Amino acid sequence: MTGLLDQVWALLNRTLEVYRDNPRATGWLRWQADRLGGPLRIAVAGQPKAGKSMLVNALVGEEVAPLPLGDDALTTVWYLAGATPRATVYPPDGPPAEVPADRSGGRLRVDLGEWRGRRLDRVVVDWPARTLRGTALIDTPGAEPSTMERVATEADAVLYLTQHLHATDLGLLQALHEHPLAMAYPVGTLVVLSRADEMGGGRIDALFAAKQLARQHRRDARTRALCQDVIAVTGLLGYAGRALRPPEFDALATLAHAPRSEMDGYLLSADRFAGADFPVPVDAELRRALLDRLGLFGLRLATALIRQGFDTHGTLSAELVQRSGLTEVREAVARYFTDRAPVLKARSALLALEVVLRREPRPPAAALVAELERILAGAHEFRELRLLAALSVGQLVLPAELDAEARQLIGGSGSGLPVRLGLAEEPTATGLRHAIIAALRRWRDHAENPVLDEAARTAAATVVRTCEGMLASVAP
Repeated sequence: MTGLLDQVWALLNRTLEVYRDNPRATGWLRWQADRLGGPLRIAVAGQPKAGKSMLVNALVGEEVAPLPLGDDALTTVWYLAGATPRATVYPPDGPPAEVPADRSGGRLRVDLGEWRGRRLDRVVVDWPARTLRGTALIDTPGAEPSTMERVATEADAVLYLTQHLHATDLGLLQALHEHPLAMAYPVGTLVVLSRADEMGGGRIDALFAAKQLARQHRRDARTRALCQDVIAVTGLLGYAGRALRPPEFDALATLAHAPRSEMDGYLLSADRFAGADFPVPVDAELRRALLDRLGLFGLRLATALIRQGFDTHGTLSAELVQRSGLTEVREAVARYFTDRAPVLKARSALLALEVVLRREPRPPAAALVAELERILAGAHEFRELRLLAALSVGQLVLPAELDAEARQLIGGSGSGLPVRLGLAEEPTATGLRHAIIAALRRWRDHAENPVLDEAARTAAATVVRTCEGMLASVAP
């Protein structure tokens, strides 16, 4: 069976041939070809002060955002994997220009010089980080309908950050799906409840309350229609866990072992914590660095964790990352985005092709429209993603004995055939075929089982189609 990405490449090349005399269309299509062959583009979007740059830092593991663009800049910043730090500005009316960039203490420093405060189409940063391999993170300006339209055009997937999911946020998420095909195939958005540490007045159980709120949003039909999952995170805490330095840990340990009667009041006020009358022998400059790194909530949590037994640099860092929700975000990004990168990039290209064929109709393009519709109708990969999301957020509940196998077969644990089939060792071709046939028979029975409701039988039919596809891929 020809892969979805191969079909899209073929359609894209045919469309380029049909529109070779149209500079605007061919420019757009060539850009889509570059995009299809490049890294997966994940936009980090949301309203101002939602914590976008901090989440970018937490995902990268180093302080790369924000850039000193100026207070009124409406510029997207792209972070790509590169051998050395490099920054390139792209003005809207001129050639790109490289600006000085270097790495100092795990932090990106960029000198925009004359470009600071000027209108730029985008800034592209190359950064040596393993987490960026195969992925481009796009830090976007404050969300508004025009920004979201650009995000929908440039990104293959979206992390939408918000502190509280209000009607305004739902409207902005809706803007991502204005295109008819995007609404039909809404497979590329995760909602992140950011700055979760600020919930409930910053109490020590704030992260737990934020995760409960995320579960409530997952059950909301309006939210489920616009995203695949809702996750609570505090990017500041996640980044602190990844970047915590040994001297900072030593200072935290000193604070944790001081009498609580002396310390509690100082952990409620930034001014008191950084003040001259601090009762514990920790340097004022180091205390200010801890405030910047962790915030007051993080300071209270870190000292409490040390007292609970996370009393080494490694164990504390790992626990801060785990408590922050960053692990859940990264797992969701892997499950819904990076593991499905070819599908998401193919979806983006199909949306772009539809725009050209709709806006620039011509008789030779009629066959292209038919081919586009055929690819979309047969794109089972999109149905797998929607089913996986429905199972993950509780929109669809299968009997317990079916749920785990359904998720695994449609790629919830990975896209490789042995992983989908739950095979611990690399099987022979014959063993692989037998495992697929056994799964296919089981799920055909489930799809015709009158005891299951219609939604469950429809889900089973999707799994059947997955098994048929796997069988076709290994057929002699």
